[in-house]
Amino acid sequence: MRARTTPDDSGPAMGEMAGKTRFDDIYDRPDPRAYFRRLAPFAYEIPQHAQGVFRRTLAERERSAPPGTGGERITVLDLCCSYGINAALLNHDLTLADLYAHYTGAEADRLTAGELLERDKEFYAARRRADAVRVVGLDTSAEATAYALAVGLLDEAYAENLERVPPSPGLVRALGRVGLVTVTGGVGYVSHRTFDALLEHVRLPLWVSAFVLRTVPYDRIAARLAAHGLTTTTDPERLYPQRLFTGPEEQRDAVARVLATGDDPTGLEAAGRYYTRLYESRPRAA
Repeated sequence: MRARTTPDDSGPAMGEMAGKTRFDDIYDRPDPRAYFRRLAPFAYEIPQHAQGVFRRTLAERERSAPPGTGGERITVLDLCCSYGINAALLNHDLTLADLYAHYTGAEADRLTAGELLERDKEFYAARRRADAVRVVGLDTSAEATAYALAVGLLDEAYAENLERVPPSPGLVRALGRVGLVTVTGGVGYVSHRTFDALLEHVRLPLWVSAFVLRTVPYDRIAARLAAHGLTTTTDPERLYPQRLFTGPEEQRDAVARVLATGDDPTGLEAAGRYYTRLYESRPRAA
């Protein structure tokens, strides 16, 4: 899920998410315990669906490396990374259910933030996969990205808002090694402006793997990706549940937005959950 935005954020991206419940406070903490406690009742699950997709896409992306590159592994940029959940699932022998249990149990409740951080360093190190890849995290939340960096989930972390300002020199440098961008909950909070800022500085052939709510249009982002030589595809029949609605008002807004796109919410949003589509963007030559 996307981390918090600054209070005066505005523009098309924020308007697309106007009817969606905000969880700003759970990203302004030194650790992800509040994140998992708040989202558990709503069965937030999209990172688990993304785990297998991102691992397969990463493997395909690395196999596509041009001859003569020496087999050097690419870097993944996780956009709207929050506490590094996608990185945890990509690079560790863990499920999302494991993370819910880890952060909502009685033992976690008894620990200070500092004690939890030290426990988490050991927790993730013990479960690190042999094929783990370098991950850079980008999010507006300094607290969330600092945690993910401190416990070793992210190799680099940048708390920046590319909707408003250009990327920092450090992020520009990191983008030079990025070959895959992943995102599970940020589209709609970030727009084509963020993707333009990223694409301006990538140096390797870039793939993008984005899970996008059916309530949010992706056409403008796809158009900007196309302008940078990427072709975007999706399977309109393959949907992935994100979470339960927080109440009738959020559901009514989602149903109305899905109908406005020409899609049918019957049995999906009308039955009580947000659903996403997976958009895959790759260079035309691929």
